[in-house]
Amino acid sequence: MDVLMRTVLELSWRLLRGGGRRTLLGTLLTLAAVAVSTGLLLFAVGANHAFLQRSHADAWRHPDKPAAAPAAIEALSTDYVRGRPIAVIDLAALNGAAPVPPGMPRFPRPGEAWLSPALARLVKDLPADHLAQRFPAPAGTLGRGALVHPGELVAVIGRDARDPAVTAPRNSSDALETTAGPTRIDRFPTAASSLASAYRVLMAIASVLMVVPLLVFGGAAARLTVARRDQRLAALRLVGATPGQVVAITTAEAVLTAAAGAVAGLLLYAAAVPALARITIQGGGWFIGDLWPGPLSVAGVLAAVPVLVGVSAVAGLRRVVVSPLGVARRETPPALRAVRLGALVVVLISFGVVSSGLMSLGRAALVVLLVFLALAFLALNLAGPWVVALIGRVTVGTARGPARLLAGRRLLDDPRAAWRTVAGVALTGFVAGFLALLSAPPSLSTAGDPDALRLTVPQARSSAVADQVKSRLTGMNARVTVKRTTTEDDPLAEHSTVTRNGIVTVTVPGGVAARDRARTALAGVVPGKVATTPADQDVDGDRLLADLRTGAFTVLAVSFLIAVTSAGITGASAVLDRRQAYAMLRLAGTPLSVLDRARRQETLIPLTVMGGGSLLTGLFFASPFATGIGPSGLVALIAFVVLGFAGVLGASALSRPLLRAVTTEPAPRPD
Repeated sequence: MDVLMRTVLELSWRLLRGGGRRTLLGTLLTLAAVAVSTGLLLFAVGANHAFLQRSHADAWRHPDKPAAAPAAIEALSTDYVRGRPIAVIDLAALNGAAPVPPGMPRFPRPGEAWLSPALARLVKDLPADHLAQRFPAPAGTLGRGALVHPGELVAVIGRDARDPAVTAPRNSSDALETTAGPTRIDRFPTAASSLASAYRVLMAIASVLMVVPLLVFGGAAARLTVARRDQRLAALRLVGATPGQVVAITTAEAVLTAAAGAVAGLLLYAAAVPALARITIQGGGWFIGDLWPGPLSVAGVLAAVPVLVGVSAVAGLRRVVVSPLGVARRETPPALRAVRLGALVVVLISFGVVSSGLMSLGRAALVVLLVFLALAFLALNLAGPWVVALIGRVTVGTARGPARLLAGRRLLDDPRAAWRTVAGVALTGFVAGFLALLSAPPSLSTAGDPDALRLTVPQARSSAVADQVKSRLTGMNARVTVKRTTTEDDPLAEHSTVTRNGIVTVTVPGGVAARDRARTALAGVVPGKVATTPADQDVDGDRLLADLRTGAFTVLAVSFLIAVTSAGITGASAVLDRRQAYAMLRLAGTPLSVLDRARRQETLIPLTVMGGGSLLTGLFFASPFATGIGPSGLVALIAFVVLGFAGVLGASALSRPLLRAVTTEPAPRPD
């Protein structure tokens, strides 16, 4: 067995090394395709790991149910400075068993403040009456475990257990989770908040939109220069090689090339990580360590990619093993079956049936959606070659010139190769269509006076609080008003709860600096509450919408990179595969311009049909979750059409010198 394995590896290495300059070029194309696939796959895995780390760093601030044997009190509030939120966590120990907060060496003592590095810098940079006077004297700096991202503003303040800051009730914002507590705890929570979970759900959807095309592209990488390899392996079969030997040689050659490409992809991702860490999500960039998914995950990707390429390469050997003579004589393979298109129709109909009740499935809806997205990608990839063959028949039947006729014949003779060239852009059309309907509006900010700071207090205390506010703002050009409100949680219920509050509004003209000075003066006037503007309350919501646009742009950029890389690499590979046919046509007197025009039409015709079909499919899958298409969605669709065609034309232009080179030989050379 060892001797046989050494023989196979040695023969595979000899075939790789001795195949000539163009065989080496084909191998390098495969290696480049695998490298790009591996790098982008690591990006998808790393991004999911990074969001998981963020959810862990955020979880400890959101106290859950009161503990049976509490050791500490925790409360959360959100202050603001220069329009940026500050997470303020108030902690008070009830006994000596108080848990140590993440990112801190010990539990904070009463009267201490521990600040994040970014907040500590801001405290030093701004005037004291704009920020520093809101907190006790700093006792230390929070570590990595307490922070969601490097630029986050966080303050942990130690309190006495009898301090009103950890005893007075607070109004909680359940949707954005900016306020919580006070809650008696025995340990810090580890369950992700709803906002952090929402980001992880969105990342899971984005991963499917990126990873499935990547897997398709990675599998197609094993089929690059397929004609050259099939001819060579068919010759080995005809001189006596067994099917097992052919499979072993192909597997070894593909895995060796893919392993080198996977390592190159790892280096490519490592070089890109510093730039990726600058992408702003949830208000800041990323810790570089979070973008690395861990040694086991990296090793899994590096092992899975060569296996995928090897399996895909072996899956394409049926013709060589069954009919090596037919391969050697270049016989046209049998036509593809319409069942390929039927699979796509079944997926579309099934999703149409399920989508009506998708929103009622709760958390299971995400799993169902992800499964259908993956199935849609795979069904599109399966139906693609059959549709390309149909396009080839139509093109041949309607051809009025040599270029169109040549393009149609190539589409009809080898629809799989033609599909590999346009598959990347076609699958990107699905992504563009899906994201276009999910593009969020620019902002959901609540209308209101940007200079108005508000404090909500019990109605009975509103006048006293207003007087205290006026006293603290002496010397500022501020106007204080009180508005009394009454709300009923359920007017139709027999025992509904009626809440009577007073809203103390402080109007401070002079811009953000004047408002920050007023916030600082009002710190602690109502224990556990901060003065906020209507815009402050929408910061997290607007940030989420902005992050949706950033995520959509990132997914489209990754998909477009896959598409253009796929078009360029597979286009060059197709020229190498057909170099003998091109050379023969040139010897027969066909102008180079006709060959080049036929090659372009061979790409653009199926791209127009399949790209449009994939885009419509993406719109169909997004329709249950959207009410219409916004300006940003329309821009995304237009950008896809323009950049998609421009990218494919650009990638095709890069293969023109290669076409000229393979047609300048005086006679076609065998491999």
